[in-house]
Amino acid sequence: MVLPGPRIRVESGAMRCSGSWTVDRIERVERLPLGLAWRVGSAVVLDASAVVAMDMAGAWLLHRTARGLERSGRTVTLRLRPEHEAILRIVTSSGVVAGPPRARDRPRVLSAVGRRAWISARELGGLVSFFGEMGVTAARARTGPLRVRWRQVLQHVQTAGFEALPTAALLSFFIGVVLAYQGSALFRPSGAGILVADLVGLAMLRELSPLVTAIIVAGRSGSAYAAQIGAMKMTGEIDSLRAVGLSPIEVLVLPRIAALLVVLPLLTVAADVLGVAGAMVVARAELAMGSGEFLGRVAREIRASDYLLGVCKAPVFAVIIAAVGCYQGLQVADDAESVGRRTTVAVVQSMFLVVVADGFVLVVSRLFGI
Repeated sequence: MVLPGPRIRVESGAMRCSGSWTVDRIERVERLPLGLAWRVGSAVVLDASAVVAMDMAGAWLLHRTARGLERSGRTVTLRLRPEHEAILRIVTSSGVVAGPPRARDRPRVLSAVGRRAWISARELGGLVSFFGEMGVTAARARTGPLRVRWRQVLQHVQTAGFEALPTAALLSFFIGVVLAYQGSALFRPSGAGILVADLVGLAMLRELSPLVTAIIVAGRSGSAYAAQIGAMKMTGEIDSLRAVGLSPIEVLVLPRIAALLVVLPLLTVAADVLGVAGAMVVARAELAMGSGEFLGRVAREIRASDYLLGVCKAPVFAVIIAAVGCYQGLQVADDAESVGRRTTVAVVQSMFLVVVADGFVLVVSRLFGI
């Protein structure tokens, strides 16, 4: 015999329930706003004497409804069949019926700041630990048998280097153009337009080329590393590597770092050339300065240490970008949302650390007179 589904009929001062209140049938009435029909302070009768079948799920729903009405200031009388009352006693005595959780107070400002600071400190500690583990693995690989996966390194060189070259070159060219335009507008009224070469040469070779290139690579390769390793973590490939005795750092992290160590200095040099070329075009058009005069001025006024400092920043930035991207990929949980979140964190964190490292190098170089 097919039992009827659960039904609720609201009459004056009473809510009459009938049908079958079992776990496979109560979904249709579980989310009904049963308390809205009654005024605060009124007496409510939950009459379930016409219910033909009830299990613990149905008894729990009725009990929850009654307690909800009572908490909102209404007086509730619950009527059940004797056999259903026994089921309700089992539900209430087992402790499975719990009131709704109390609304938490909104955290205060200092509490929220402290919690965020603690989370950031833990994240930084994990990143530092990862750098240490990466260094130990690299030292062990160097002293042991040579197990460099050159195919992976070359593949990452292509994706992080050759494919990023047009973007980095074009952006550096236009940065040189903008710097030269601003410099010409600043120096030309005072008859010192030739100082545009000094401005662009120093800014591009020492600071902007390595920094802009690192930011481009962080957005392209750092995010790609986090997404790739995160997807491997979700599909169980990382656990499979550990199961066969291979280190994920040796197989996945070190080839990516090696590729960026090769690629980022080369991209920085290309950015230097294109940035100076863009400024040279503007200097010819705005200041009637020939290419030979412009390059000669740059060669005379820019020290070799300025150029080498900009190039030497690139390997530091490369290690930061690759390590942060791989670390965030290894922290991915077993859901797709975590991949996107960790990829975003990898880009933001690597850019932040690159700028911090650039500032640190700038301060140290000034202390040593470089």
